[in-house]
Amino acid sequence: MKHYHPSSLVPLGLLAVLLALIFGCAKEKPKSGEAPAQKVRFAYQDRVADAASMIAVEKGFFRDEGLEVEPLVFSNGPGCSEALLSGAADIGTMGDTTAVIAVSRSPVKIIASHGGGENRHRIVVAKDSPLRSPKDLIGKRLAVKRGTSTYGGLLAWAESVNLDLSKVKVTEMRPGDMGDALLSGAVDAIVASEPTPSLVEQRGGRELATLGGLGNSYPILLVARDEYLSAQPEAVKAFLRAMQRASQFIQDNPEEAAQVVAAKTGLPLEVAKRSMQYHYYSLQLDEQTRASLNMIARFLVEQKILEAEPDLSQAVDDQYLGAAGGQ
Repeated sequence: MKHYHPSSLVPLGLLAVLLALIFGCAKEKPKSGEAPAQKVRFAYQDRVADAASMIAVEKGFFRDEGLEVEPLVFSNGPGCSEALLSGAADIGTMGDTTAVIAVSRSPVKIIASHGGGENRHRIVVAKDSPLRSPKDLIGKRLAVKRGTSTYGGLLAWAESVNLDLSKVKVTEMRPGDMGDALLSGAVDAIVASEPTPSLVEQRGGRELATLGGLGNSYPILLVARDEYLSAQPEAVKAFLRAMQRASQFIQDNPEEAAQVVAAKTGLPLEVAKRSMQYHYYSLQLDEQTRASLNMIARFLVEQKILEAEPDLSQAVDDQYLGAAGGQ
């Protein structure tokens, strides 16, 4: 058997490194005749409502469609909206209130909804709280994140139950801080979207009310910059095909989908499962979604958050969804 002195192995080691680099780089290049990956800067949330976004990234569905996605992850819709409107993102996800405000003020369009849930926003109090009805909130401290679909839902819900919110001590708060604030007694109630209510219930909270029953499905919208839509129409269609595939994956594989969501959000698996049950996941711009958008637009004008309703017939563009096979 031939033996090599260690010093004689150096050139071989260098050769191995060089070959690895050469073949590694070659592997990353598109094959002959294959188009280079189209880039998309995608702002989405690490929230249960955005499960389809997380799964599309995690399972490589965007990559399968020839897209190179740069994920920009936020904890709420206004963060995604800011990234989109500032030009840092090409496509972003957000709730109905944030989306309607965005299209009323900037050159962006709603291109699809990938989920929602009538009861995904809930009001939670401590388990031993004496609060039992909406009127019990008068004079109490209620935490909410303004500018979100939860906030828009809260305004509509309060009106539906004849609760004068000017008599409630509404406090601005990040959802991530709400559990500690409620259980320490810093606030008397919180209102937030899933998974915050389920997490707080696990720690010692109970539901006071949901913001459902108002004819609003609280859709999660995909909003894109007009500039990107014009420049990259095929990339947008490919993007929506990947999101369609992710939505179908959730429906077909609920257990595995919950595992992905739990891993990406840090939620306990059982909380992820429970929270996802408050949602539906499908790529659509159906009549219910459009009705929800029109409803929240009218309400935002009534509440003087917007001066006038945006023209949703222009702000909602379903041509890309149809080409991607959505509803």
